[in-house]
Amino acid sequence: MKLVVGLGNPGQAYRWTRHNMGFQLIDALGEKRGIEVSRRGMQSLYGRGKIGREEIILAKPLTFMNLSGEAVGQLLRFFKILPQDLVVLHDDLDLPWGKIRIRLRGGHGGHQGVKSVIEAAGTDSFVRLKVGIGRPAEKNRDPADFVLEPLRDKEREELQEIVDRAVEAVETVLLKGPQEAMDRFHKETESRRQNPEDRIQNSGDRSPKPGSQNPE
Repeated sequence: MKLVVGLGNPGQAYRWTRHNMGFQLIDALGEKRGIEVSRRGMQSLYGRGKIGREEIILAKPLTFMNLSGEAVGQLLRFFKILPQDLVVLHDDLDLPWGKIRIRLRGGHGGHQGVKSVIEAAGTDSFVRLKVGIGRPAEKNRDPADFVLEPLRDKEREELQEIVDRAVEAVETVLLKGPQEAMDRFHKETESRRQNPEDRIQNSGDRSPKPGSQNPE
């Protein structure tokens, strides 16, 4: 069994913000695979189903971003899932808008949701799929404000294509393994950036500051 968790903030006010990319991916993956993410428990909304032969739990923590680990820890314990079977989906300020990166382990890079998950899991050895949101063009802009800002019109137009591609990457991780997903989607993203017709512009800063039960 695999646990796939998208990081974000609960509530309509945050739905279309950059920091809710993980929620966008869970919703799209659930819709595509017929897994309804609507059960409440373990401080999360979650759903259970299958992708291929793999039994999957899809979940969105309801704890707010910087306490995501509280929900993830409860889900891991309840379903008796090991951290190596955890896949975390989240936004990344250090990647250009729309770029996908898959990692098998590593630090949190300033992302408070990932930091919380690492603390709860007791390890950084879990798969994370990151989707770039870029850094703000204004150098003095507070990243915490930027990630909680609604997507611009152009970003909303491009979002569906980005989400669809990221969902394919998650499915590849689950069905064929992280290495095959890295081989395919890292190269694909680079080729898209090199093609002027397909290039998605970088919106342009680092992850927000820690705090207790806040959306950062």
